[in-house]
Amino acid sequence: MLFNKAADQANELVSVSLKTLIDLAKPASGLNLHQSQKRSLQSGAYMSRFKGRGMEFDEARLYQPGDDIRTIDWRVTARSGKPHTKMFREERERPVFISVDNRLAMHFATRGVFKSVLAAKLAGLLAWTADYHGDRIGGQIFSEHECRELKPQNGTHAVLRFLNALVKSQNPIDKEFTLDQVLARLNQHARPGSLVYIISDFRGINEQTETHIAKLSEHCEIVLIFIYDPLESSLPNKGRYRFTDDERDVVIDTSDQQRLISYQQHFVQRRQRLELLAKKKCLKFIQCSTVEDPIQSLR
Repeated sequence: MLFNKAADQANELVSVSLKTLIDLAKPASGLNLHQSQKRSLQSGAYMSRFKGRGMEFDEARLYQPGDDIRTIDWRVTARSGKPHTKMFREERERPVFISVDNRLAMHFATRGVFKSVLAAKLAGLLAWTADYHGDRIGGQIFSEHECRELKPQNGTHAVLRFLNALVKSQNPIDKEFTLDQVLARLNQHARPGSLVYIISDFRGINEQTETHIAKLSEHCEIVLIFIYDPLESSLPNKGRYRFTDDERDVVIDTSDQQRLISYQQHFVQRRQRLELLAKKKCLKFIQCSTVEDPIQSLR
């Protein structure tokens, strides 16, 4: 019995279970995220600086003098032979879209939990928090050979659908997704006015990646959550260290100062690039190490 318990605890360091993500519902209820933008009297309603936020097509009616010609429904007009205007209604719930990196590099850690486990827990906490606030939950889960989007929906069933997608991979397709392609898809699926979380180690970030994030920030509020392992920020000063993924072995000699400096510079440059982008585009930026408590990181 003790052996099984120890095995379960070890497994939770490298993979996350659906039960673990469901159990995050209770601690998520104590999180108070982005309340400054929320109206106190209307559950799920937000004030927003983004154009087009919270408007959804309701019906078409006959054109009336004074109607904005930009809202003319040309399809109905052509079909009926009479000019019609599109009518919109304001949505009460804000779409929350959570993009989660599940690439191979995320399945790594030297301390704490795998980056992929931390990313899934952060995503679970954000999904439950959004549900408590009355928002609609959707998202994107991507790896090298998989990228799927879930349209934002209401209620606990939407959270469970998202959590289930986090722990169950689909059959990989014969296509390779880069970070650029993933963020290009994110621009297509995240509706204007959405709150978008991108949880990743952001390996492969380049100018094109930044362009996609900048474009998305024009119509959505973005939170970048940077996941990293402590070893990525600094290697031990001396020694030879062996790393394996059960298929390949890599030995790093940290007495090679040039390699050590180069390794650390790559990490620092990636983090600084994200920080500069966040500052330039007024994005929220959160750093979270694999040894940190995800709840405390969000607080």
